[in-house]
Amino acid sequence: MYTLGINAVYHDSAACLVVDGRVVAAAEEERFTRVKHGKRPIPFSTYELPYHAIDYCLREAGIGLVEIDHVAYSYDPFLLLGHHRDEPTITLPLEPSAHPTPAEWEAAWDPLFLSSVVNAPRQLADGAPHHLRARFRGARPDGPYRWHFVEHHLAHAASAFHASPFARAAVMTLDGRGERATTTYGLGAGTRLERLGQVAFPHSLGHLYERVTEYLGFLHSSDEYKVMALASFGRPAHVEAFRDIVRLGPRGEYEIESPCLEERFGPARQRGEPLEQRHYDVAHSLQVVLEETVLHIARWLHEATGADDLCLAGGVALNCVLNARLRDRGSFRRIWIQPAAGDAGTALGAALWVDAQERGATERAYRMDHAFLGPGYDDDEIERFLWDAKLPCRRSPQIAEEVADLLAQDKVVGWFQGRMEFGPRALGARSILASPLDAAMQERLNQIKDREDFRPVAPVVLEDEAAEWFVDADVSPFMLFVYDVRPDRADRIPAVRHVDGTARIQTINRAQHPLYYDLIRAFQTRTGVPVLVNTSFNTRGEPIVGSPRDAVECFWTSPLDALAIGSFLLAKPAPDASPA
Repeated sequence: MYTLGINAVYHDSAACLVVDGRVVAAAEEERFTRVKHGKRPIPFSTYELPYHAIDYCLREAGIGLVEIDHVAYSYDPFLLLGHHRDEPTITLPLEPSAHPTPAEWEAAWDPLFLSSVVNAPRQLADGAPHHLRARFRGARPDGPYRWHFVEHHLAHAASAFHASPFARAAVMTLDGRGERATTTYGLGAGTRLERLGQVAFPHSLGHLYERVTEYLGFLHSSDEYKVMALASFGRPAHVEAFRDIVRLGPRGEYEIESPCLEERFGPARQRGEPLEQRHYDVAHSLQVVLEETVLHIARWLHEATGADDLCLAGGVALNCVLNARLRDRGSFRRIWIQPAAGDAGTALGAALWVDAQERGATERAYRMDHAFLGPGYDDDEIERFLWDAKLPCRRSPQIAEEVADLLAQDKVVGWFQGRMEFGPRALGARSILASPLDAAMQERLNQIKDREDFRPVAPVVLEDEAAEWFVDADVSPFMLFVYDVRPDRADRIPAVRHVDGTARIQTINRAQHPLYYDLIRAFQTRTGVPVLVNTSFNTRGEPIVGSPRDAVECFWTSPLDALAIGSFLLAKPAPDASPA
């Protein structure tokens, strides 16, 4: 049975294909369109279906859309339509924002938004771009597949639990908002998910974090990870103010006062303005109260379920500092988070949920132990592109060994190998790699990528060596937890040690990505260090590279030293002389 999962609401549109309970392919639309997070400047075009990602998933399985049995869309508009749900029409002013918002809608644009979502089956059947229509041919709004609108937080929960290694686990989802829910908590067992409670909009930890992100001069629903990085430089000067904003309840719930941040913390920072200590302090205080609140929910959930294990999803679950606090101070024995924990992952969750329900499965057939679910390119495809582009390159019979030599010489290398990662983290398929031995490498990489200087870079470490370099390090393949760098090792890998002494690590074993593993082992042979800097293969404002063309364009328009793409190595000639 083929089940296609789709996320196309808010941001990070994506598609996923599940075949008889197993994930065959998954990818974000931004990797094809090159529009980061799917945020287009035209209003509401964010709800356009991820046609390119869908096309890729169908191509990976060798099928057309008419061969799909079920389509699972990770949002249920009928939860918001109220008494309009059975009506054939809703009133839409020609200029919605120029008219008072009717009482039944939260925003003036709700009718247009919900109409777009309700019409998604028709959009899928006849809205694909011309160059992709071959794989969409023959589909109709009524099938031949069955269409399922899946509640947003149910899709989040299924993405967390149904892909996890646990047969039974508590499940928590936290994001900006779904249809109404912003936080849910429950219990997963087998293929069942029981919801024990939820918090509804406007009370939202994710939305609060978004508002502070915007207050600090960054893009909301995009740059929250920058606020997490800023927090390490701050002091808890405003913790009591945030505790006043976030009020905890007795059964894991919370309420959030709608704050005027400028009244509490002073003028908002404008984009590009210098960062001041007060900005660091606001970020730090927000992070502290976020951690306190989620620990509060987790303690109640542990008591309510009696479960040893916890699965997390939603955009808040991408906060690796929070995740580490839950690991170290929470009540659960193990925590699992899938790599596309944000909205892109709802395509995965919706597909896994509908697949299990429609097949009547009582046991799960899939466990996500790697994120390499996107498109890959073999050497023949890469060679044809490089030849057509007339690029100087050579084929290397020992690409891992040659790249290890370059890295040991402090060269910075673009690494394009195998199938692309699903989720926002580069995990060794579309990465920029460097040596961690020189503290100056962090600044150099931020300059190469045109990033803010406070941004840390993260390490990848061989799984069987991780505990020798990071305190109590466990298996962490998706770079979603921080660990303290061991004090006796800190001076060996200063480039990846954040100001607070931690590092957001990725562990790797050979079964997950043999060539990536071999490269790190080869670097260890040369330096004695089984650790590399691994950052995403992109520059500021651009999505992670997806295709050979993307990789080559990023390589030639940035100060990277070399590009390892498949078995081919490209290097830039040294300049004849320094610029005057």
